[in-house]
Amino acid sequence: MAQKPSIPKGTRDFGVSEMAARNYIFQTISSVYKSYGYSQIETPAMENLSTLLGKYGDEGDKLLFRILNSGDAFAGADLGGDSASITRQVCEKGLRYDLTVPFARYVVQHQNEIAFPFRRFQIQPVWRADRPQKGRYREFYQCDADVVGSRSQLNELELVQIVDKVFTKFGINVIIKINNRKVLTGLAEIAGFPDKVVDITVAIDKLDKIGLDAVKEEMLQRGLSQEAVAVIEPILNLSGTTAQKLSVMRELMSGKSASGVVSHSGLDGLSELEELFGYIDAAGIRNTVEIDLSLARGLNYYTGAIFEVKAADYQIGSICGGGRYDNLTGIFGLPGLSGVGISFGADRIYDVLMGLDKFPAGLAVSTQVLFANMDPEQLPYVISVAGALRDRGVSCEIYPDSGKLKKQFDYADRKGIPFISINGSEEAASDTINIKNLATGEQKSFSKDSIEEILDFLK
Repeated sequence: MAQKPSIPKGTRDFGVSEMAARNYIFQTISSVYKSYGYSQIETPAMENLSTLLGKYGDEGDKLLFRILNSGDAFAGADLGGDSASITRQVCEKGLRYDLTVPFARYVVQHQNEIAFPFRRFQIQPVWRADRPQKGRYREFYQCDADVVGSRSQLNELELVQIVDKVFTKFGINVIIKINNRKVLTGLAEIAGFPDKVVDITVAIDKLDKIGLDAVKEEMLQRGLSQEAVAVIEPILNLSGTTAQKLSVMRELMSGKSASGVVSHSGLDGLSELEELFGYIDAAGIRNTVEIDLSLARGLNYYTGAIFEVKAADYQIGSICGGGRYDNLTGIFGLPGLSGVGISFGADRIYDVLMGLDKFPAGLAVSTQVLFANMDPEQLPYVISVAGALRDRGVSCEIYPDSGKLKKQFDYADRKGIPFISINGSEEAASDTINIKNLATGEQKSFSKDSIEEILDFLK
């Protein structure tokens, strides 16, 4: 009995229509990246484990896919130890977990070839040995862009502009939320618990999911006092314009909170937000951009601005995010190289475009004209005509087998081919082409040299 074919859990096949839709997403994002001077690079699917291990925390290390060494990987290995020690002996490489660490490795390795500031984008798959579930896969694509070697907030502005332009092209209304890691540090300081910045921000990052009361309870469980929670609570309830939020926060960071603590980190973060929002106001961003002081993504990674993007008209998690980091390459021996980046979530964007019916019509149509195969004797004529149209950028197929026209019409219908060309001995003798629009039923005959007229008909 033949084995039933299958693929590993957490992976997916992408058919013709899915690939057309995904390529539309990738090409749209790429075109906007390029318009801002970002150049594309690629890094290998596998990296040395020494590059990957220890960069994502203990939990991340567990999710790395390891690759057995070539040949008899277990020859000479001491199999008496625990699984970790055995793995170290038989695996030297692993599949990349994200695009950021390989990018850091790339920058350090190629630093003498790179002109800084270096703007790069990557659209490649990554792999994580996670438990597969709805919306979570073991293989998925990331669409990253980063600029390293500059601390200017013009870079943050341009990333906001990129986000705005990409989703405008998609026809998706989004809300771009911005915070600053230094403000989060200041929040912990004015609450009187500077050593609890991780606990505070992990809790408030759940505000949208569990609500304010549950966040307050979690902060108490994490060791904060009632007084500290009382200092933090008004900040989580802040409303009003950007200027009003910044004004209230500046007062609190200046020592006018209940604790009376001045936070210089928080004041620095607010100054950076003021500068960035000044640029944003001047840039004329189409979508909503707002300060969200509960935004705490990438806590242990980011050092400055933090971005998160959500769809305004469709219920789903964040569809893009990023932020600034001051020492991306320090882990590989090149310290102090500041950078800022974003990543579009292609899979979630796909879901939003499908849910809102925003994909352009006809994406999956790869063939514009099907040439019917009426008679093998006429094939040389059909081949020459199809070749002339292909030279002008028209995608053409010649049905490979001569036979009943109904079968060929059915084929065109199943593939969504919009035009069919049926040419016999009469067309060959008169150097003409007969083309039918399958949607409207309109049919015309053209001189085979009247390429411009044919192209107009095919539009």
